[in-house]
Amino acid sequence: MASNIHMPEPLCLIENTEEKLVVNPEALEILSAITQPVVVVAIVGLYRTGKSYLMNKLAGKRKGFSVGSTVQSHTRGIWMWCVPHPEKSDHTLILLDTEGLGDVEKVNYKSDSQIFALALLLSSTFVYNTVGNIDQHAIDRLHRVTELTDLLKTRNSPDLNGAEGGSDTAGFFPALVWALRDFYLCLKRDEHFMTPDEYLDSALSLKEGSNQTIQNFNLPRLCIKKFFPIKKCFTFDSPAKGEKLKQLEMLHDNELHSDFVQQMTEFRSYIYSHSTVKTLSGGLKVNGPCLESLVQTYVDAINSGDLPCIENAVLALTQKENSAAVKKAMALYDQMMGQKVQLPTETLQELLDLHRACETEAMEVFKKNSFKDEGQTFQEELQTLLNTKWDGLCEQNEKVSSERCAVLLQEVFSPLEEELEKGIYSKPGGHNLFLQKMEELKAKYYQQPRKGTQAGEVLQEYLQSKESVSDSILQADQALTAKKKEREEEQSRAEAQRAEAQRLEAALRENRRLTEERERLHQEQVRQMETQAANLRAWRQRQWDRECRERLQEEAEKEKAIIEGELRRQQEEIRRRQRVLEQSQISNSCIYL
Repeated sequence: MASNIHMPEPLCLIENTEEKLVVNPEALEILSAITQPVVVVAIVGLYRTGKSYLMNKLAGKRKGFSVGSTVQSHTRGIWMWCVPHPEKSDHTLILLDTEGLGDVEKVNYKSDSQIFALALLLSSTFVYNTVGNIDQHAIDRLHRVTELTDLLKTRNSPDLNGAEGGSDTAGFFPALVWALRDFYLCLKRDEHFMTPDEYLDSALSLKEGSNQTIQNFNLPRLCIKKFFPIKKCFTFDSPAKGEKLKQLEMLHDNELHSDFVQQMTEFRSYIYSHSTVKTLSGGLKVNGPCLESLVQTYVDAINSGDLPCIENAVLALTQKENSAAVKKAMALYDQMMGQKVQLPTETLQELLDLHRACETEAMEVFKKNSFKDEGQTFQEELQTLLNTKWDGLCEQNEKVSSERCAVLLQEVFSPLEEELEKGIYSKPGGHNLFLQKMEELKAKYYQQPRKGTQAGEVLQEYLQSKESVSDSILQADQALTAKKKEREEEQSRAEAQRAEAQRLEAALRENRRLTEERERLHQEQVRQMETQAANLRAWRQRQWDRECRERLQEEAEKEKAIIEGELRRQQEEIRRRQRVLEQSQISNSCIYL
């Protein structure tokens, strides 16, 4: 049982009013919270036979289900007590105590059959509580199940004349535990002791023969064998004597008859160990919500006058379980997508991968929790819901992406908007500057993370909204550029004229300079020529003088040579004459000068 479920005492599950059976919403709410498989033990029997006391013992309590000490019946309808299973921690034990059959104060005896039917349909172990030995009256009372063959319509009804076991209907019915209270007989037959189970088998044995009397005798026994293939019998001594019986709830085990205590211990041990989980056709193990659905389905059918068909109940339960499986799968899908998905995703494929992963997990949960989804009707419903979720996610992803991109565009392109308001681009060349700025901001926009799938589309819409602005800037740019070009051309012409004037002036100055330079050079040349001429004249004069001197010298030398030659000749002549003279002097002794 779920950890937050606590039932300190029993609660009415189905109230038996004079008009109809009424399901207690509080009890259904408790059942809906039990997620564990449930072992349902129901007890049915005549009123004032100690049924409630027996169920309190199964609950491990002395008090719980109302135990009376008077002839007045205390239990009305069906009461429920959900307790932890004493031996199976992963199961919940649900005890159902029913109002007594044959209550003399009861106005509508039809409710006996209804309570009996509900106990059979809801339980996995059916305790039939009688007093004393097994007699024909007790068997006839249990034979009410034959009346239920009409009340409990199923597709495959048992052949009451056939052999025991094997029918599909029997699979819906619980195990039978026959509790014989205040049993004092000796279990002995033909000098052989018998077990309570052998005693029950003997009481249900068939007689041979085919006359109507034998058929009437065998019919209830055939029904019991057919509907209850699993049967167990327990005998109980009286728990106490005299006045103590009026205070059973107050008595401890040591105040009870020891044989009764031992019998009760064996009874409880068998119930705990052999009672199985309530199971429907197809192997569906019933938990709290399933049992809740069965209770509501059967009671609604009985109150409406319809036959509480087991197949219809299973169908209703199947629809409820499969619907719950679809809801559980969708809840898991929503939870996983909520944890994993952060909108907007950068690409649609990223979202699709997450969707498929969560879709697979959801399908696994559905398959694990679904039951008899013939034709995959609910699986197709789940797939449709998942597809719808996917479509919604795509729309939401696009919406979040668009909103995110719109905010980003406002942040990224706000400088451009401010510059446009200031008319920064209303100048020649402004259009190129505008385009450069747009490209710069587009690059910055694309660098921003988590834009989602609509990043390009939203940007294109923004750019399209700026096309008129771009055209206006271009037109202004072209107009301003044309004027600027004209001004530049005028400036160029003026500059050219100024340059030409400056060039001409410079050329004139250069011409003057060249003229002056030529004049200077001419004068210089003249001076040089004059100097050269003077120098040449001087040189020539010097050359002439030198030549003259040389000629004079040469002539002088020639003259000198001549003179000297003449002189030498004369000297020779003189010396010759002197010699001659000498010779003459000698001869004549005369000297000639």
